[in-house]
Amino acid sequence: MWNQSTHQGVYLQQSFPYRMQVKENVRMTGSACDDVVVQLKLGPVLGEDVRPLKAGQFVRIGIPGVKTPAPGYFPVATSPCELDRYEFYIKDAGSLSKYLCDIEAGAELEIEGPMGKGFDITAYKGSDIYLIGVGTGIAPLRSVWRYIIAHREDYGHVSIYAGFRTSMHCLLTDELDHLAEHNVEVSITLEMGHESWDGPIGYVQQALKSDAPDGNNAVACLAGMSAMVDACTETLQNLGFNDSRILLNR
Repeated sequence: MWNQSTHQGVYLQQSFPYRMQVKENVRMTGSACDDVVVQLKLGPVLGEDVRPLKAGQFVRIGIPGVKTPAPGYFPVATSPCELDRYEFYIKDAGSLSKYLCDIEAGAELEIEGPMGKGFDITAYKGSDIYLIGVGTGIAPLRSVWRYIIAHREDYGHVSIYAGFRTSMHCLLTDELDHLAEHNVEVSITLEMGHESWDGPIGYVQQALKSDAPDGNNAVACLAGMSAMVDACTETLQNLGFNDSRILLNR
């Protein structure tokens, strides 16, 4: 049974909690990195299809039978076309996320959702698409670019602007490197560069301003910390992007 509600302005599509099983837990950052980020793959316990979602939606994850730590919200990184699993990119930044970073294959978790507005780009066929996020904020954007790849002919120019603290904090580098095969451009910005780094240094909004993409017939999807989202929104507005075409997934 499903119901719909809003919480602090966030559109929620809720269901009774259900179980999913951990299929794989892989660390994405190297041992030398001070941040632990894992890729967590969850699948249905009985092997059925996962519940349908819009690109960029999130779910509520909890530990079965446990009140503390409380459940938390995590964006799904798989596309609506991938029906056998949900994938997440989780940073060890609290008691629940630490538990999830350490969890082993075979364990079960309690799930609610998917929920949230997501990034519904189906109404923008023929438009250019810009995906902008930092750190694990690229997780919901991955859901979008994987959807776009499956429907590449429906969209125009596609660019991803991803930001990370250092090269050790970069995520999904192999996948991002191969997106050129699908006519998707990728710009990676590091807050702190190094001697051999020849890409942008600073913040993604600076790289965006430098490239000055054309806001006509374009849609931007933003995910990440509020300060970054606000700065990128202002940059996009100055570049001529219509407010109605600057999308958030919350």
